[in-house]
Amino acid sequence: MNAGGAGGLRIRPAVLACLLPLFALGLGASACASDGTRQETGGDAQAGANSSGGQASAGKLRFTTVANFSQPVEIKAAPGFPKLMFVVEQEGKIRVIRRGRKLKRPFLNIASRVQSGGEQGLLSIGFPPDYRKSRRFYVYYTDGTGDIRIDEYKRRSAVRARANSRRPVITVPHRSAANHNGGQIHFLGRNMYFGTGDGGGAGDTEGNAQNLNSLLGKMIRIDPRRNGSDPYTIPASNPFVGRPGRDEIYSYGLRNPFRWSFDLTGRKPRMAIADVGQNEFEEINYVTVGAARGANFGWNALEGFSEFEPPVPPGTRKPVLVLPHSDGYCSVIGGIVVRDRRLPALRGRYIFNDFCDGTVRSFKPRTGRVGSTRASSLDGNQISSFGESVRGAVYATSLAGPVYRIRQR
Repeated sequence: MNAGGAGGLRIRPAVLACLLPLFALGLGASACASDGTRQETGGDAQAGANSSGGQASAGKLRFTTVANFSQPVEIKAAPGFPKLMFVVEQEGKIRVIRRGRKLKRPFLNIASRVQSGGEQGLLSIGFPPDYRKSRRFYVYYTDGTGDIRIDEYKRRSAVRARANSRRPVITVPHRSAANHNGGQIHFLGRNMYFGTGDGGGAGDTEGNAQNLNSLLGKMIRIDPRRNGSDPYTIPASNPFVGRPGRDEIYSYGLRNPFRWSFDLTGRKPRMAIADVGQNEFEEINYVTVGAARGANFGWNALEGFSEFEPPVPPGTRKPVLVLPHSDGYCSVIGGIVVRDRRLPALRGRYIFNDFCDGTVRSFKPRTGRVGSTRASSLDGNQISSFGESVRGAVYATSLAGPVYRIRQR
């Protein structure tokens, strides 16, 4: 069978999601039973605002293949290096695209440290704003025990890291299950944010997401630079500093925020957090960074807008968009707010897709419920992430191998 990129003979993504080793999914039987078909409806009867509806966007969009990789899960730009893109391969390598061409030698190879397969592996790379001067960067991966690790490395040159420069920064115990590892690093100023899954299994049986003494099911914020004998610093303004709960926590109540992003296009920085659901709903949360401070996003009291394990704590923040499994969704893949002027059909819109529904969709980001989404002409097979260059060019990675650039005819 051909499980390659758009344009070839392709098995329906919903079927692929059940046949292939799944990444970033915590699917129940109901999701695997889906045939991937959907109807464009006006709203969710339970929620009043959901994923469907909308017309095809103006302007023909297309995926163009940049290069092929081994299970790419993320693509990132590095501050100060506008001609380079860094591609994270799940098995433990980071590779470089320079001026549109894949370099033969990897930037970094830590495959011997990484436990890979299913939802585990090397999941993210993060570059601080001073990367060009400091040369330091960070990797997020699952180790041989299943624990989540973030390590610091330094680069030797623009396209090669120093493999012997490893410095452990933080470890989050994660040994009860292999799934729900979260998996993405982003910087806002000198602070690193990363989202962790609830520890795996079904329904968060260990209650990690609502447990403020656990770093699982959270958005974490730290300054990863060494502070004396401490491997990182906790910002004094973190919401649980001086209060009950782990000081590293910034937000909580998340199931598996596999792909999330900052939106820096407006006056206030915002966060778009795509949270993989249980059996019925996927969700996207969109809030200002200030509103996310100390926020409870509801899992496992809520799944989408619906009660999962009540009671729902007071003040729980509900998502702006819910994606029902009954419409063919199974695992949301969060994206970015597009700023590329060469993509007028998408500019200013948040793009995303779902592992069981390959259509790339978008909505105009707002902090209240967004109501509906708009389908694009892009149909991606096994999309695992979206990213952008320093200048705003938009890319997508596919577990089938290709890294695509999104273009508009």
